[in-house]
Amino acid sequence: MRSLMIAATAAMLALGGCAATGGSGPPESPAAGPARADLPPGLRGLQDPYPSTYRPLPAEDIAIIGATVMTGAGQRIDNGVVVLVAGRIAAVGGPDTPIPAGVRRIDAAGRFVTPGIIDAHSHLGVYPSPSVQATSDGNEATNPNTGQVWSEHSVWPQDPGFNRAREGGVTTLQILPGSANLFGGRSVTLRNVPSVSMQGMKFPEAPYGLKMACGENPSRVYGGRNQSPATGMGNMAGFRAGWIEAQNYRRRWDEYDRQIAAGEDPDPPTRDLRLETLAGVLSGDILVQNHCYRADEMMLMIDLAREFGYRITTFHHASESYKIADVLAAEGICSATWAGWWGFKMESLDGIEENAAMLEAAGACAVIHSDDDTLTQRLNQEAAAALSAGRRAGLNISEEDALSWITLNAARAIGVEDQTGSLEVGKRADVVIWSSNPFSIYARADQVFIDGARVHDRFDPAYQPRSDFELGQPGQEGR
Repeated sequence: MRSLMIAATAAMLALGGCAATGGSGPPESPAAGPARADLPPGLRGLQDPYPSTYRPLPAEDIAIIGATVMTGAGQRIDNGVVVLVAGRIAAVGGPDTPIPAGVRRIDAAGRFVTPGIIDAHSHLGVYPSPSVQATSDGNEATNPNTGQVWSEHSVWPQDPGFNRAREGGVTTLQILPGSANLFGGRSVTLRNVPSVSMQGMKFPEAPYGLKMACGENPSRVYGGRNQSPATGMGNMAGFRAGWIEAQNYRRRWDEYDRQIAAGEDPDPPTRDLRLETLAGVLSGDILVQNHCYRADEMMLMIDLAREFGYRITTFHHASESYKIADVLAAEGICSATWAGWWGFKMESLDGIEENAAMLEAAGACAVIHSDDDTLTQRLNQEAAAALSAGRRAGLNISEEDALSWITLNAARAIGVEDQTGSLEVGKRADVVIWSSNPFSIYARADQVFIDGARVHDRFDPAYQPRSDFELGQPGQEGR
C-alpha cells in the first residue's frame, strides 16, 4: 500500500508540481477575490469570502496535427491543426495553419480533437462515491427556501468521480444542490483538476447559479410532512412569496444607498444570506438553473420570471422541452436533458429520445447533461444517442452541431461560454484527443488538456491521478 501511495503522489506531482492545490502558478484572481456583484447595491464593495485559488497546471505549447477537428461551434476541419500556447487556443485551422517554432507536435492522424466536455448538471463532490449517509450533502431539505446554502460548501474534492469524469473528457462541471426545495441554494462551477480544496477547483469568476425546482420533488418532500408546499399551486405560491421577500430586501438596500448618497448616516439593513442569493438573481448577477420536467410547468416558470423581472438561463431535465421548443428558442432558455432517462416518475413520463434534436431543429439551446456519477463518464455517447434518435425521426442534424450539446451550449447554460466550450482563438485550451469519432461507442479519450496542461493520458500512468480516498490508509491491508 505504501508503494502505491508513493506512486500516486508521483503521478500528482507529474500533473504540475503542486497539483494538490490545482496548479503551481499564481491564482488567476486576487487572493481576496473580486467584488461581489451578486450582493444588493449597498453591499457590493464586499469581496467573495470563498475566492477561487485555482492555478492552471503548467502548460506546454503544443500543436495537435492531422486530426479531424470538431470545434464545438459547428465547424469540422479534416486534417486539422490546433495550436495551444500559454494555456490558450492560439490557432485552429487546416493543414497549412502556421505552427510557431519550438512548439511540440502531437501527431493525431486518424483521431478526433474536440473542446473539453462540460457537464452542466453534476452532483459530484456533494453526492460522492461511495454513496454513504456521511457524505450525502447535496440537499438541505429543511425548508422550501434554502437560498442561503452554497453547494461549494459541501463539495468533497476527493470524490473519485472527478477522476472518472476527466477520463471521459469532462473538463468543467457545474455542481448543483439537489432538488428537494423550491429554492435549493447556489451552484458552483469547477475546473476538473485534482485538488485538496474546493477553492483550488473553483472556476475563476464563473457566475453563481440559483437552483430552483418545480414539480413533484418539493411537494413530495414537504407535503408528506404536512407542510407547504404540498401541491403544484403550493409550489407557485412559495416561489412568489420568496421573490416578494427578495424584492423588499432589495428596496431596503436601495433606500440605504439613497440615504448615503444624500449625506445621511443610516444604519444598514441586516444582511440575510437567503435573500442575498435571490436578490442576486433580480440584479442579473446570478443565473437561474431551474429543475423542471413538464412543458406546462416550464410555461408557468417563464410567467413567474416575467412577474418578478428576472430571466431563466436553463431548464434542467426538461423532458418535455420539445413541446415548447419554439417558446424556449424565443426566450433564449437552454434545456439540459438526456436521451434515455424517462418514465421514472410521472413528470418524466413524456420524455423522448428525440428531445435534444427537436430543440436543435427549432433553433433552441439544447444541452446533454448527466445528473449522475456514471453518465458523466460518457456524455459523448449520450449525445450520440440523442443525435441518432433525431436522425431516425427525420431531423438532419450534423455531428458538428450535436457536439455543441456537450460543449458550447453547455458552457452557455452555465455562463462561461466566453471562456471555454469551443476551440476558438483566445479561449482556454480545454481540449480532448479522442481515439476515434467521439460519437462512436468505441471512442475513448486518449488525452485531456485543461488550460493547455495534460491532465489525463490513457497511455501514461503518470497522468492518471487517484484521489486520496482511492488510495486507502496505510497499515490497513488485509483487514
